[in-house]
Amino acid sequence: MTENFTDYSRVRILWPDHMGLARGKYVPGRLAHKGAGFCVTSFAGSYDRDLIDAPGGYLLGGLRDMHGVPEAQTLRPSWEDDRTGVAVAGLAIDDADCQTSPRVAMQQAIDDWREMGYEVKVGIELEGYLLQPSEDHPGSWERYTNPRSMVYGTGPLGDPSGFVDQVMLAADNSGFRLESVNVEFDESQFEFTLEYDDALAAVDEAFLFRVMAREVAINMGLDFTFLGKPFPEVSGSGVHINFSLVAADGSAAFADNNDPHGISALGRQCLGGLIDHHLGLTALLAPTVNAYRRLQPASLAGCWANWGVDHRNVANRLPAEGGSAMRIENRIGDGSMNLHLGVAAVLQAARLGVVNSAEPPEVYTGDGFEDGGGAARSATSLSTALDDLEADKELAEALGDHITANFVANKRHEAERFAATGDSIESEELTPFEQSMYLPYH
Repeated sequence: MTENFTDYSRVRILWPDHMGLARGKYVPGRLAHKGAGFCVTSFAGSYDRDLIDAPGGYLLGGLRDMHGVPEAQTLRPSWEDDRTGVAVAGLAIDDADCQTSPRVAMQQAIDDWREMGYEVKVGIELEGYLLQPSEDHPGSWERYTNPRSMVYGTGPLGDPSGFVDQVMLAADNSGFRLESVNVEFDESQFEFTLEYDDALAAVDEAFLFRVMAREVAINMGLDFTFLGKPFPEVSGSGVHINFSLVAADGSAAFADNNDPHGISALGRQCLGGLIDHHLGLTALLAPTVNAYRRLQPASLAGCWANWGVDHRNVANRLPAEGGSAMRIENRIGDGSMNLHLGVAAVLQAARLGVVNSAEPPEVYTGDGFEDGGGAARSATSLSTALDDLEADKELAEALGDHITANFVANKRHEAERFAATGDSIESEELTPFEQSMYLPYH
């Protein structure tokens, strides 16, 4: 993969905003190293461009400029055409890192672990639905029709549209490292698993991959949504965050073959931190009104503050195999998650478990469909989840008070606007708010 911007006639500079959406500019390849300017008040806007005075957004402070410089190590060939490269930008304001940038929070989490002597590895799993134009409601979308769809389906029976083939081809051409692709549980639902990598590289890649997958679908006259619960009557779509630590000597820091479950004392403390901060994490990993349709018992969504071994109905899952494969998989989040902020939050919650010598409860071995073994349950609404995040001062400080305040302000505004509609997520169909705010963007 090239690291020379001038190999391309233009470079598409992208960065994640507070909603996890890709913002950016096209710049000539010869000028890409200089980056480009952006208005920092991008961090104070809603999906429908409603602006609020969110901390760090400078809405009432002149709508100031910040500067984004593409990072050479993220440069790759674009899926658009041969003349275009794409890269992720770091953001700065007043010659310092922009503290409302999710990527800055992600880098801080990595640095915090590095100071403790560990390097972080991350792997991301993404789920979503393929959509087609609705015949009954022009201008809207419905699930792609495929009555032969079945979980782990492959080939034309699993995907007669050819979408998966096109995504895999584009991924290969653009240097994305897919580990696997398959049909998920419900009709025209798919899962994409990206290879394990250094933490920032893995999350940057997942961020760009989501953009690429949706644009491939759009170019086919279709669409693809990673939204957590776009169809209330069928399964939701999650984002599973797998992470592990590498010690200074190169060993797998979570592995202990003498432990009954193969997890080291360090790994147990990380589990303890994730469980202690489960409620505070929820809003960051499930950051939309829609997310709480999915975050329910019997949804394989991790709503209970527990952990288990090879168990899909817990919030924090360990693999059955140990050794170098030992990792923690957090299963709370959905596809509306800001990937950089969500992964940063998981890493900080786990780190706080080590700092505080936290011990997790006993391993959960029940079926997980009706209860979580007496464990605390995540909030059932975005508004309550934000209350839990604000109450978790330790997590907010570790993540960064600036970005936490910005996130809470923006999401409070979102939750209040939904409440003002008088609608409920108990409805059997998406509300107009969810359809207009979330579906076009996630």
